[in-house]
Amino acid sequence: MIDKTLNYIFEGTIKFKTLAVGRTDAMVSANETAFELFLEQPILDFDEFIKQFNYYLPQDIRALTIKEVDKDFNIIQNAKLKEYVYLFAHGQKAHPFCASIMTTFRDALDIKLMTKGAKLFEGTHNFKGFCSNVSENSVYIREVVSCELIENTLISASFFPKESYVLKVKGEGFGYNQIRIMMGTLVKLGKHEIALEDISKSLQPESIKVMDYIAPASGLILNSVEFK
Repeated sequence: MIDKTLNYIFEGTIKFKTLAVGRTDAMVSANETAFELFLEQPILDFDEFIKQFNYYLPQDIRALTIKEVDKDFNIIQNAKLKEYVYLFAHGQKAHPFCASIMTTFRDALDIKLMTKGAKLFEGTHNFKGFCSNVSENSVYIREVVSCELIENTLISASFFPKESYVLKVKGEGFGYNQIRIMMGTLVKLGKHEIALEDISKSLQPESIKVMDYIAPASGLILNSVEFK
């Protein structure tokens, strides 16, 4: 839709190419993300461009800002930090309007225990057991800069449950389904199906344990991308 909108704005006369910062699963939302726009001629008025861009973009996409970068910048290879949040409630059936951005786990969960479990993911660990479609060429020793499970004050709506929670995870990069499997593992912890020790052992360099519960995609949001 971004390429289609740009083609309309440039009236098919200006050659361009876009490069996204990354991909997400279907049903995953983005609060802030980024793409790189390559042009054969410069944009002279950034404010006017953003205004026109937003006018023609569909309602579920909004451009926030634009910044010029030099020719050596690469949106994929340049160092960056991504923050994902997973929005959820538990112990009830939530209003259907919640479904697009919040997952409701119908079982009652031990939130205090899950809060302790979230902190175990911080640091450099072996996340191979927390990724889908593993291969020999992929990198699974990754650093999670921060990981915390807190009360939700980030997003609100009149139809939200009285209490909801957010798992916030920040790092330079994540494996396929890694955040969703981390969340799923915490749900199993909250249901007392596994213990804190099980999570600790699964993160060890020599671990071959596979964590098998992938939390639904609808609660996951790419919250921000910060370039260094």
